[in-house]
Amino acid sequence: MESHLRDIASQFCPSNAIASLSPLGNGRINDTYLVRLTAPDSSFVLQRINATVFPQPEAVMRNLALFAQHATEQLPQLALPSDRRWEIPVVLSAVNDEQPFVYDSTGDLWRAIGFIDNSISVDSIQTVAQAEEVGIALGIFHTLVSDLPCARLTDTLPGFHITPRYLQQYDERLAAGLSPQHRENCADCMQFVEEHREVMGVLEKAKAAGILTVRPIHGDPKVNNILFDRHSQRAISIIDLDTVKPGLIQYDIGDCMRSGCNLAGSNATDLESVRFDLQNFQAILQGYCSVARSFLSERDYDYLYAAIHLIPLELGLRYLTDYLNGNIYFKVSYPEQALERARVQFALTSSIEQQRDEILIKIEHQQSHA
Repeated sequence: MESHLRDIASQFCPSNAIASLSPLGNGRINDTYLVRLTAPDSSFVLQRINATVFPQPEAVMRNLALFAQHATEQLPQLALPSDRRWEIPVVLSAVNDEQPFVYDSTGDLWRAIGFIDNSISVDSIQTVAQAEEVGIALGIFHTLVSDLPCARLTDTLPGFHITPRYLQQYDERLAAGLSPQHRENCADCMQFVEEHREVMGVLEKAKAAGILTVRPIHGDPKVNNILFDRHSQRAISIIDLDTVKPGLIQYDIGDCMRSGCNLAGSNATDLESVRFDLQNFQAILQGYCSVARSFLSERDYDYLYAAIHLIPLELGLRYLTDYLNGNIYFKVSYPEQALERARVQFALTSSIEQQRDEILIKIEHQQSHA
């Protein structure tokens, strides 16, 4: 396997320049490796795009190039404080044909992205200051792409974050029939879905009615996709840009809150420990609004709670459906893991519901300062 990876990596640099190859991160979709070079402080990220999830990998790369160019042009206009470091991931070209990707013998697309030095990522937020930095990072990202025309971006994941579509896929799986074991194992989760059917379409209905506007989004702004400066501990970049596409910024905000406010993590084994943390929520929202307030509309604020409530519900539904389908989408370590993850997301949804009034008060506070 390592010789195969080295052959691919050498298409982006001289083969004798490669010092080491090692797995990087814990992503559940693509295969990612860190390639360290012999030159000091020189390395890059080598990644195989999962064609099952992204059937148009070259379109993914076009979106990434378009984002990088636009964000680079807009960054000076953002007028960030002089001590605020912000890095935009650089896509490397293959040595032979200068294309930003290569194909291996099995037809998989691989790409190389410059590694951002002196950076770290975390799987969960450790401090309130870190939570605010997470919000600032998402605010910077949205601001940089707020004037990028959606028509220029390819929708590389049609149906992504369209909750009614996930509900339809779930219903189709039920209609195909479940084994007695599946019905017994999933009874609690299936009941939870039935109790929440009516809220599944809240954002899509607002979009169809023209209440919410489609804009460029990241698509997956979870906490471990945000890089922090190793020394200052301030956010310096958002990575994993395969899901950049047209969508609702509410999807991003909801997903960021889902990831950042569940201190127990998505793989929690004690459901009693799963709780939506209001302190982190307030800090993320404050950080986000401090940067993005200029383009947030009154209607955007009106649907923030709906997004925060919907996204963990949606992810739980996706985990549940994937479990019933035999774990064909998400990477799992054992057969029941997706079902357990679904329970975590549904527990987080319940915690959000229990704290609805407090969440709305904090949203209204930020809105009043707009």
